[in-house]
Order: sequence, then C-alpha cells, then structure tokens
Amino acid sequence: MRIAILSCFYPYRGGISQFNACLFEELGKAHTVKAFNFRRQYPGLLFPGKTQYVTEDDEAARIDSTRILDCANPFTYLSTLDAIRRWNPDLLVTRYWMSWFAPSLGYVSRGMKGKCKVISILDNVIPHEPRFFDTPFTRYFLHGNDGFITLCDAVAEDLLKLEPEARYKVLPHPLYSHFGEKKDRTASEDKLGLEHGKKNILFFGLIRDYKGLDILLEAFAGLDDSYQLVIAGEPYGSFSRYEDLIEKAGKERIHTFLHYIKDSEVSDFFSAADVSVLPYKSATQSGISSVSYHFEVPMIVTDTGGLKETVGDRGTGIVAGEISPDCIRKEILSYFGDPGIRQECVRNIRKVKEELSWGRFCSGLVDFSKTL
Repeated sequence: MRIAILSCFYPYRGGISQFNACLFEELGKAHTVKAFNFRRQYPGLLFPGKTQYVTEDDEAARIDSTRILDCANPFTYLSTLDAIRRWNPDLLVTRYWMSWFAPSLGYVSRGMKGKCKVISILDNVIPHEPRFFDTPFTRYFLHGNDGFITLCDAVAEDLLKLEPEARYKVLPHPLYSHFGEKKDRTASEDKLGLEHGKKNILFFGLIRDYKGLDILLEAFAGLDDSYQLVIAGEPYGSFSRYEDLIEKAGKERIHTFLHYIKDSEVSDFFSAADVSVLPYKSATQSGISSVSYHFEVPMIVTDTGGLKETVGDRGTGIVAGEISPDCIRKEILSYFGDPGIRQECVRNIRKVKEELSWGRFCSGLVDFSKTL
C-alpha cells in the first residue's frame, strides 16, 4: 500500500513530530510511505515557545520529507494537494490537534477524498484552550475525511458531538521507546542536582495553563521536607505566575529545568522519579503517559478527559477524584504511604507495555482503512 502522511516531521520538534516519526518508520516496514511536511507550521508571532525547530544538539529522528505546506499561505494548499495527487497514494493520513490547521489540512483532505482513503489521527477535537472559531473550522476539516483514529474514548466522544455519523477506531497511544533505557537512579539524581534519599515527584512536559502546574505547586506546599519536586519543560507563556507559588512551596525543595527537554535528557528525569504527576485541568490523552510507561514510572492524574481511561482503568497509577490541590496532595501521600501501590502499578505497567506497540497501532490503522 502507498501511504502519504501529511503532518509535521523533522526539523520540527515536539511530541507530534516524534509520534509521526515513529508512525512513518513502523508503516515503512510493510508499506511504501512518503512524508509531506510543513514548510511553515506557525507564523513566529503565533508560536508561544522559544522555537518550533530542532536545535543542533537535539537527537530527533531525521525523517526525509517534502516540506511544502504553509498553513498561513493558501497558495501552498494547492501545491500540496497537487504533489500528493501526483504521488498517487492509496491512503492519506493527517494529524489534527487544533483548529489552526483546519483550513489547510481540510482543503487537502477534501481534495483527496474519493481519490484515496483519507484518515486523520485526532489528538484533540475540542482544544484545551478554545476559541470562537474552533467548531466551524473543525467541522470543515472533519467533513473531508473518510474515517478517524482517536487515541482515547474521550476524543471519540468529542468527535461524535460534531460528527455523529463519523466512522472511527480507538487505538491507544503507543509507547515512546526512543528515549533510551532507564538509568541508575543515583547517577540521574547527581546529574540533575537532586538530593539523595528524597521522594521525587516529577512534572514533565510543556508548561501551559491547562496542565495545572499551579495546582501541583499548591499541593506540594503542604508536603514535608522528605519530598522534592522536579519541574522539567519549556513554559509556553510567562512563568512568573508560578514563581510566587514556588517561593511559598519551598524553593529549596523545587528543581526547575525550564527549557525544551531533548530526547537524550528525558531518561534522567524519569530514572530519578518515583512518580509522575499530571494535574491537568483539562485533557484528552497525554504523550507523557507513554513516556512514563516506557520508564515504568507510575502516575497520579486528575479525572479529566482520557486520563482516567489511560491510567485508572489500567491500574498504572492513581486518579484523583477532584482537580484540587488538597486532592492531589492526598493522593501523593497515599501513594508514598503504601509501597504496595507502587509495586502493583509497576506490574500493571509491564502488562500494558506489551500491548502498546507501534506494530499493533499501525496494523490497526491499516486494517481500519480497509473497512472504509
């Protein structure tokens, strides 16, 4: 089968690009695959982080791609559609996670519908930070697809609210395994400058309001000195609102790494961690759970979106009943208060790891495309 993937690849960085690289490589084992990439993903003024691109010292997978689509330039919609038509795929796969991409991806998808099967992998249907144009833009995009892959039931439910007759398949987020193996805890603590003998709590990933770092900091303020918190990720927007909370919670016990975490650095953070906390105010699924699974680090998550489905239903962590500092603190104390909880979570993570392979994900995607 000839499969075209239209989304972001190297030199763009981040979880979407990493996912696409793994998808490309796995599909390429059994099919002819071509990557069509963005020439420009976001105008600089709209991008909240420091850079969209891989830096010289990053280790991102260098997928060979055709860089052609500029979301801010409609003329490239025409050239992208023409290039994909000329390549003549049997299946076009896109990724959709925010309505900014609806006009460009929707145009190309609509132009390919009827010429090949068109499937989108939906990270989000309803954005975490909604805007007034999200619903009409997203509907425009959805109508250009034959079917959809969602990474959790919560996204499937959002899909059906906008497209009740949509054909879809839920395929859980596969494991990220390109970050290397787990390292010696003590060596990782030394590398990160952490004090030994503490209970290490990890908040990992891009720092955005909906991810609830403020909730975790307020929860952490009520914990004693046997705990230390590691915050690792690039802030999207000002970090100043968190600085006062860090001061109140005990600055000497909180270690911040406020930059994009390179692939080679990820292992140290998870090797030093006892637990990963995802105190999200809203969520669908999270790629952080896939990284936690890879390093066999249990999670404490809030009951929002697909997090309960991802963690609680599998017994790989604890789901907090409320999105509040008190509830997060209670679950942290519960987790560390009973060693049996961690042991049971790790056992369940090892079972889940056998199920969440890229081979299984890609087989499910291809088999679903054949039903459309």
